[in-house]
Amino acid sequence: MLAKLFNSRTKNVASAAGLLGISALISRFLGLIRDRLLAGTFGAGEELDIYFAAFRIPDFVYGILIMGGVAAVFLPVFSEYFRKSEEDAWKFTNNLLNCFLILLVLLCAVLALLTPWLISLIAPGFSPAAKELTVALTRIMFISPILFGISSVFSGVLHYFDRFFAYSLAPVVYNLGIIFGILFLVPSFGLYGLAYGVILGAGLHWLFQIPAARNSGYKYLPLFNFRNFGLVKIFKLMVPRTIGAAAYHINLIVITAIASTLSAGSIAIFNLANNLQYFPVGLIGVSFSVAAFPALARSLAADLKEEFSKVFSSTFRQIIFSVVPVSILIFILRAQIVRIVLGTGQFGWLETRLTAASLALFSLGIFAAALVPFLARVFYSFQDTKTPLAVSLISMVLNVGLCFLFVFLLGFNNLFQGFIANALKLQGIGDIGVIGLPLALSVSGIVQFFLLLFFLRKKEFDFNGGEIIHSLKRVLLAGLLMAAAAYLCLFLTAEFLDTKTFAGILIQTTVACLAAGLAYFSAGAWLKSPEIGIIRSALAAKFKKR
Repeated sequence: MLAKLFNSRTKNVASAAGLLGISALISRFLGLIRDRLLAGTFGAGEELDIYFAAFRIPDFVYGILIMGGVAAVFLPVFSEYFRKSEEDAWKFTNNLLNCFLILLVLLCAVLALLTPWLISLIAPGFSPAAKELTVALTRIMFISPILFGISSVFSGVLHYFDRFFAYSLAPVVYNLGIIFGILFLVPSFGLYGLAYGVILGAGLHWLFQIPAARNSGYKYLPLFNFRNFGLVKIFKLMVPRTIGAAAYHINLIVITAIASTLSAGSIAIFNLANNLQYFPVGLIGVSFSVAAFPALARSLAADLKEEFSKVFSSTFRQIIFSVVPVSILIFILRAQIVRIVLGTGQFGWLETRLTAASLALFSLGIFAAALVPFLARVFYSFQDTKTPLAVSLISMVLNVGLCFLFVFLLGFNNLFQGFIANALKLQGIGDIGVIGLPLALSVSGIVQFFLLLFFLRKKEFDFNGGEIIHSLKRVLLAGLLMAAAAYLCLFLTAEFLDTKTFAGILIQTTVACLAAGLAYFSAGAWLKSPEIGIIRSALAAKFKKR
């Protein structure tokens, strides 16, 4: 029964998307549990700063060579081979697997030797002892991109054969591996236990895909040909993708370096708040953009400009309709969210206030972070990869400059520092420089969004701009009514609930979210927002199929 489930194939795109959506939701919830355990075990202090700093270089390798590289370009090339010859396709897969593995091992070995120098750049504010421990953890975690590199090839195979069940489990077991490390390895090995948990999770990410890949026809062959045409093609296709992916990771490296010079716990506070804000970005922005991309590409390929405009307008409006209320709620309920997810054990009230303030500033740019992946794929539909790359590089430079500027301005008493401290209720905290980092990321993300929109207007297609603006007006008005409902619930529930307890804060947040959601959808229906009709139609279609 279990083997049958692992080797099952999805019947259509909708069922695959549904399976991946459920998997993403489970994985992200496990990510919240992981962060809660990290916060409760270590608090936002030097130890968690070391852990997140040690992640940066291995994550950089993973982000640019694997997620931004092989994982993105393997499937089209494999498909090309498989249509011509099944035997050649498997030879190509094994050759890629072996050659890529050798390159990853060599790269990680060289980086491991350079780690002391790299950590001095990434965490210049660390003490010598903290740097030494960060170096040790980084070297251990270099095993993870090697395992992910192997896993990415198996993932591409499973995509081709529609075996999404096994693939969908991979990110789930990765988080379970880290959680296992926190619960069972940290008590014996300390911070090293976290690194071992990361390796365990990466290993499970690969191992869980092997049975389904073998069932698809894969058999290992010791092939090594660096001149193979398919391998050369893969590496050529990877180049622009890796440059684009590098911009995001360089941003995180610079932010980590700046945060290391601030008070202890700043790196942890930034990363924990960033993980919280990425929850809706991943579920809404990335999901919609991935789902819309095939329809956009097909309509342009067939020169159906009107159909392209319809898909663009509908997807853009649905993302706005979904993400704006979430952003508003995150801003209003920021303290409650941080207390529910992270407020346990060693995670104190000072850390809670700073993380909540960081989350509030992140919420200002969530709409942009959710729409940028969609707009980038619109450019890809036009076979234009240069514009998104150029805009991402401009955004990266702007973010770096703003990080230094905002941290500097928040470092002493001035009008800007006073305004931010009063607005986010941070009075009495000596060092609030860390909140300059999410503010910079939000501002640069908003600029990136508007730049993409500006250059997209130069493309020859109808935006349906009037339609989008009308929808945006309705969303903002419904959002204001939703915000009023949320604030009213917070005020009323505070009168009879003990909000100093986990149960009290959970009930308060749940009631506020339910009331806010009811107000938003009621206002949307009253304002005749077309997105509600789209949601109803999608749900009706789902139920009819069942």
